[in-house]
Amino acid sequence: QVQLVESGGGLVQPGGSLRLSCAASRSIFSTYAMGWYRQAPGNQRELVAYITNGGSTNYHDSVKGRFAISRDNAKNTVYLQMNSLKPEDTAVYYCNAGLHSGGAYFNQGYWGQGTQVTVSS
Repeated sequence: QVQLVESGGGLVQPGGSLRLSCAASRSIFSTYAMGWYRQAPGNQRELVAYITNGGSTNYHDSVKGRFAISRDNAKNTVYLQMNSLKPEDTAVYYCNAGLHSGGAYFNQGYWGQGTQVTVSS
């Protein structure tokens, strides 16, 4: 399995911001849509946001207006800018390569190692 490499997680106070980065190989980055998932203890892994090859974005309702996904094709890197963070955002965040079809995102089994985001005062 091709590994994606996330970075940028950490501890932040409520209302603060973090930017997550995910570096991918050129072939993976150019072929697939890219998404960010998160998983909190005791919860299922949920799709937070994704961006298609055409640049279209989609967000989970819980992060709309606060998070922004983007990509830098020259660097083969996808970002997740997280603003106005809440304690409920605390989770391990995973980068993913997937396919966009029929208005839905389907992960293709390419995952990063995960990066911990903790929002606490």
